[in-house]
Amino acid sequence: MLIDDLSTPALLVDADRLSRNLDRMQAKADENDAALRPHGKTHKSPALARWQIDRGAIGLTVATLPEAEAFAEAGVGDIRVAYPVVGRERYERLLALTETATVSFTVDTEAGVRQASRFLDDAGTTMDVLLEVDVGHGRCGVPWDADEETIRLAEAIADAPGLDLAGILTHAGQAYHGPHDGESKADALRRAGREERDRMLEVAVRLAEAGCEGIDADTFEISIGSTPSLTHFENAERAGFRITEIRPGNYVFNDAMQVNLKSAELDDCALSVYTSVVSKRRDPSGTERVYVDAGKKVVTTDQGPGMDRYGTVLYNARYMRAHPHAVVTDLSEEHGWMRVPGGATFGVGDRLRIVPNHACVTVATQNALHVVDGDEVVETWDVAA
Repeated sequence: MLIDDLSTPALLVDADRLSRNLDRMQAKADENDAALRPHGKTHKSPALARWQIDRGAIGLTVATLPEAEAFAEAGVGDIRVAYPVVGRERYERLLALTETATVSFTVDTEAGVRQASRFLDDAGTTMDVLLEVDVGHGRCGVPWDADEETIRLAEAIADAPGLDLAGILTHAGQAYHGPHDGESKADALRRAGREERDRMLEVAVRLAEAGCEGIDADTFEISIGSTPSLTHFENAERAGFRITEIRPGNYVFNDAMQVNLKSAELDDCALSVYTSVVSKRRDPSGTERVYVDAGKKVVTTDQGPGMDRYGTVLYNARYMRAHPHAVVTDLSEEHGWMRVPGGATFGVGDRLRIVPNHACVTVATQNALHVVDGDEVVETWDVAA
């Protein structure tokens, strides 16, 4: 099958670029003596997960229970839910997963500890739990420099029936915020990566110094990860503790936001949206407006710092050359609005490719990933969750 046989919009995954991305991150983990547990929320594909595990990934990270269930059903044997799990219905689903996989999850509040402990103790079982730490993103997690709260929560987990304190976990989402004033993009990524690594190591050392039960440098897990913060990752040691696990997700595809952050090049982007021109109009200024059938439900409205467009239109998809003039300026639900000053080379019915700003959201809106070699579709993978 050729890509022109597909209905649009469709998601295309370049097999060679995908393989290079997977190999590069696995090599980075191996070189730094850290386990790779990639985040499955980016691709939601059991077939792609198998590619990752075959290259050396120890298991998968997920954000939701449907993701965990889909990957467990497909045979993934080690799953970490990097999300605070609360509520009886979720605990029941979490417990059911342990029949076929090794499963762990995170907590970041005393209420979360109590609720999980009560359910698991009543069920007569014990599960590994990681304390989520906020190293600067400002989302979930106990603040990395809140010593008393961190120690109190770690001790609460260690003392709670049904819970084993396996380690600490963070997501350095601040790596997506871009540079501070006077800072280059590369320096911003190095700073975010150092903060993530060093702050987590400091937390581990403080827990050990406080005498928290089960904090042993040989076994205590320290899990970090976002694709941009790992761009320049180098492991380090503090009092015997090292980063034990990295959890990038977006690296499998990369996207226009990663290119904007300088954590990837356009040639590293394995995912593109294949879309058709459905209408074309010229405005009084001479600028042509081209409308395609990939709107915000596919391309997404996410933008990174300083970005002024919704994805990157490709002029040459084989060599990943951006179109010099075509810009996706607006999105409605089913339409992408492109501006082409001076006139467009494509007409109604023509097809083109757009590298989306945020691959994770784009994949979540679709049912399938079409793996391509040039213009040939070599496999089609289900998006399972």
